[in-house]
Amino acid sequence: MSDYLILCGGAFLAGLIDAVVGGGGLILIPTLFSVFPNVTPATLFGTNKVASVCGTSAAAITFARKVKLEWGAAVPAALAAFLFSFAGAWTVTHIPTDLIRKLLPFVLLAVALYTVKKKDFGQHHLPIHTGNKKIWIAIFIGSGIGFYDGLFGPGTGSFLIFLFVRVFGFSFLSASAVSKVVNVATNIGALIWFGASGHIIWQLGLLMAIFNIAGSTVGSRLAIRYGSSFVRKLFLMMVSVLILKTAYDAFLK
Repeated sequence: MSDYLILCGGAFLAGLIDAVVGGGGLILIPTLFSVFPNVTPATLFGTNKVASVCGTSAAAITFARKVKLEWGAAVPAALAAFLFSFAGAWTVTHIPTDLIRKLLPFVLLAVALYTVKKKDFGQHHLPIHTGNKKIWIAIFIGSGIGFYDGLFGPGTGSFLIFLFVRVFGFSFLSASAVSKVVNVATNIGALIWFGASGHIIWQLGLLMAIFNIAGSTVGSRLAIRYGSSFVRKLFLMMVSVLILKTAYDAFLK
């Protein structure tokens, strides 16, 4: 019983953090590995996706109700991300990812330093692209991030938020909302992959999904209530954690 309480608590916290700035997997995946050390990693990743796709969907719905969602960027990016997540998942079975693993902490550090340096970065919603240009840029971003999520994964939500702020001129709040739509697409792609290969414990995944949805709802409401300044601060905190985690995995583990 205590193991399930730990998992449910982890699912709630992961949903809350992920709804605001991404990175929920940093909480829930290690929790799953600690509770089920003898279960195949692919099965734990697949089970995590059941919870995360439900929680991310709940966050996307909450944002869509309260924030003017930039559908012109969200939809093409989500479609591209969905398709390219399969390409990334296929690629990871054919090539080594050691170089990406070692480069990732440095890329995240650059993201953090840029965000810190630009004090007004993401504080105001000032879109800079329209029409076909917006669509094609969104497709390009969705393709790249979708491929990365299928290939490797850590920091996907944070990269999406950064790119939507930097490239499109969105506020952190709006970028977080759009990133949820794209994340739903990549999570569904991964879920199909894991489900087809039989790597999901459905009962556990659905139990965690209930708490992940609850956490996501709380997180998205906090983001909406406190705005871009709150999201920016939490974004920097999460990126800092990602830098430490990815550096440890790449060079010390």
